[in-house]
Amino acid sequence: MLTLSELYIYPIKSLGGIALREALVERRGLQYDRRWMLVDAQGRFVSQREVPAMTQLGTAIEGGQLRIFVKKNPADYLDIPLEEGILFKTRVSIWSDKCTALEYPLFINEWFSDQLNFPVRLVSMPDTTRRQADGRYAPKGQYVSFADGFPFLIIGQASLDDLNQRLPDALPTNRFRPNLVFTGGKAYEEDNWTDFQVGHQAFRGVKPCGRCTIITTDQDSGAIGKEPLRTLAQYRSQGNKVLFGQNVIWMGGDNNARIAIGDKIMVGN
Repeated sequence: MLTLSELYIYPIKSLGGIALREALVERRGLQYDRRWMLVDAQGRFVSQREVPAMTQLGTAIEGGQLRIFVKKNPADYLDIPLEEGILFKTRVSIWSDKCTALEYPLFINEWFSDQLNFPVRLVSMPDTTRRQADGRYAPKGQYVSFADGFPFLIIGQASLDDLNQRLPDALPTNRFRPNLVFTGGKAYEEDNWTDFQVGHQAFRGVKPCGRCTIITTDQDSGAIGKEPLRTLAQYRSQGNKVLFGQNVIWMGGDNNARIAIGDKIMVGN
């Protein structure tokens, strides 16, 4: 039996995530997942690849506010409203995509820049922005937030357990930044999923996830090592990619769709 065991969102791309008991499912991903992003002076997205210090900023949602805090000093924090206020439109780029975003005021940008010792600006994705998911794998009309290419990422606990048995030191789930984690089944079986359901919600696996160097960055300390890419490359390489996890799109249309820890997962293929 396959069961949804963990749920995560990452409100600001490349910053700390939030573990949830249940989540609202939207076309662009779980509600609030990667709806904000930090960009440089040219409007290009910034991630842990360039700024590992981003691991040191956590996020929380409290009382209609998105709170960003320093993990080592939670009293040092910044709150921004979850609902869009009067913000200025700007153009941003994520990989080869360019889209319209809303930029926050100077004092917010200065707080992030001071924390990261790197000049950045905070932007959000308005509901009017329609960024297409990677059309080489996702059907037309599938959208994505500021995530790299797809709105959801799922990983089986059995896959993580298998990897950890091969590593000198076991790694936590947060190293891989998934949205959905499930128990039951065999290691890496999610690689071959197409249509499946979580509770009553229909999803589709579209492409195994090619992993980048972010998974070598400790999400607690920010330290960078060689694992688990070095070990994964020994048995999970395909072409020039190292695969771990499955990219997923949502096939439903219910505006109030929810999934929750404990939901059963039914695989159609």
